[in-house]
Amino acid sequence: MNLLPNYLENGICLNVLANSVENAKDCYEAAEGHVVLGVLTKNYPTDEAAIEDMKKYQVAIDNAVSVGLGAGDPKQSNMVTRVSKAIQPQHVNQVFTGVGATREALGQSETIINGLVSPTGKVGLVNLATGPLSSQTAATEVPIETAIALLKDMGGSSIKFFPMKGLAHEAEFKEVAKACADNNFDLEPTGGIDLDNFETIVKIAVDAGVKRIIPHVYSSIIDPTTGDTRPADVAKLYEIMKKF
Repeated sequence: MNLLPNYLENGICLNVLANSVENAKDCYEAAEGHVVLGVLTKNYPTDEAAIEDMKKYQVAIDNAVSVGLGAGDPKQSNMVTRVSKAIQPQHVNQVFTGVGATREALGQSETIINGLVSPTGKVGLVNLATGPLSSQTAATEVPIETAIALLKDMGGSSIKFFPMKGLAHEAEFKEVAKACADNNFDLEPTGGIDLDNFETIVKIAVDAGVKRIIPHVYSSIIDPTTGDTRPADVAKLYEIMKKF
């Protein structure tokens, strides 16, 4: 079972949500496998239900599963850790404080684990207080370089910069991308990314020199009627990814 996402040669891999195993397969094919499909723990009543279902996804899409929180919900942090340990996915979304526990539970270093940090409105500073308890307290603002070092200490793979709100935090994102490039760390922009701003956002990370990038594109490409991610939109994003 492959534990690493299937990056393009340029180091880019897409992250989109899957509404069903069939939807996951369609999106996986639309991106020719260069994608991880998000399945949210928040959508399941128990660990057992999540594990049983996610194993079906693993079979259908060659383990290209991204275990998700659900809109960055810190209350899901421990469930993400437990489910990830059981299924050994290619990608895990985690709040900042949950990264170390997840890496320890996985027992291997290949699966990509991101650590969620939030914009502060100040270039060069990010908020680490994204955990179940810390998110209820005052923001903990630290230099992005410190956040990266802390994540490395905990066995994390990448910075998840959320919420991007599209390009609302462009200046901050450019500094985050520069720090990731300078410190050989992966970057995952997420929140408000759509077909219109996707290329601009990915280009910022590429131009900064980030070696591996996993942009998350969620609600903007979901059919509101069916809840499915539109494979045709995944194909469009994939064409953009190949430009770099």
